Amino acid sequence: MSETMKALVYRGPEKIALEDVPLPKIIEPDDAIIRVTTSTICGTDIHIWHGGMPEVEAPRVLGHEFVGEVVEIGPSVRNVKVGDKVAVSCVTQCGECFYCVRGIYSHCTTGSWIFGYMIDGCQAEYVRVPHANMGLFKIPEGLTEEDVLFVGDILSTGYFGAENAKIEPGDTVAVMGCGPVGMCAMLTARLWGPARIIAVDVNEDRLKVVLDEGIADMALNPMKENVAERIRELTDGRGADRTIEAVGAKPTYEMALEAVRPGGNVSIVGVFEQPQELAMNKLWIKNITISMGLVNANRIPELINLIREGKISTNFLITHRAPLNDILEGYDVFGNKKDNCLKWIVTPYQR
Repeated sequence: MSETMKALVYRGPEKIALEDVPLPKIIEPDDAIIRVTTSTICGTDIHIWHGGMPEVEAPRVLGHEFVGEVVEIGPSVRNVKVGDKVAVSCVTQCGECFYCVRGIYSHCTTGSWIFGYMIDGCQAEYVRVPHANMGLFKIPEGLTEEDVLFVGDILSTGYFGAENAKIEPGDTVAVMGCGPVGMCAMLTARLWGPARIIAVDVNEDRLKVVLDEGIADMALNPMKENVAERIRELTDGRGADRTIEAVGAKPTYEMALEAVRPGGNVSIVGVFEQPQELAMNKLWIKNITISMGLVNANRIPELINLIREGKISTNFLITHRAPLNDILEGYDVFGNKKDNCLKWIVTPYQR
């Protein structure tokens, strides 16, 4: 067997290439090696590619959203065995450090953290998964890999955004951004029983998708109307009970703050490349709660159960599919929002 594999390697801003790199090996007793059978390109990958996350050190194999087959396990791995098909958390967690025991898994102090960010990722033929007991989840019988592909990142992130919004039955929820994460936030927001979910985006094609799929009840385009004013008209002058920012940009950030009612919650899950201003002179009197953060990815078992029981489905997000050989084209199409691409699925390398 060859000692190298194909992987998408980041070598600095705007510099990515499919290269031959060494196969990953077991380093710690609770490591596992996964043969990547399906992965994706994510918005964070695009941020890294364009140099928007300078903390990512080159060279780095990118990618953090994937499923695969266990091909090797360390002596301490007990939850999975060789041959298991698994979904994988995008963040690694030891379960024992200061943050893990407090349930803040995304800040695990073992130094592993996010695939494709601080450690090599999944846009490759194989990947090493640290703390495999905490990060690997068997795919149940009756579900395909694509059924659960997004549980490790965007579906968990959407859920995290909805959970932080503290939605209550009967609420009006406005989601700023109809990218894949925003769509997953709408999809999971339904679990709390809001009366109305309002999707906000400048892309009419994406607004059509959320309405056609029934994950939003109403769509607003800020290029055509004042979103905050329209939301207040719909809510007896109050504003949305909860807003979720799922882009990481100044316009959606400000819109989420402006559109929320006094006493409401603003949940931010977008990835920002630039600092943002908080207008405390106007906001302090609104009694709002603002939450933000990196997904903990601790709800993967529950999300898999919801998918298995038909309560949620993310399959509609899959619009493009190609082998690892064509991943540079995927970065162009997905990264530049071409061809109505929602998610570009990466299948195994074709030799």
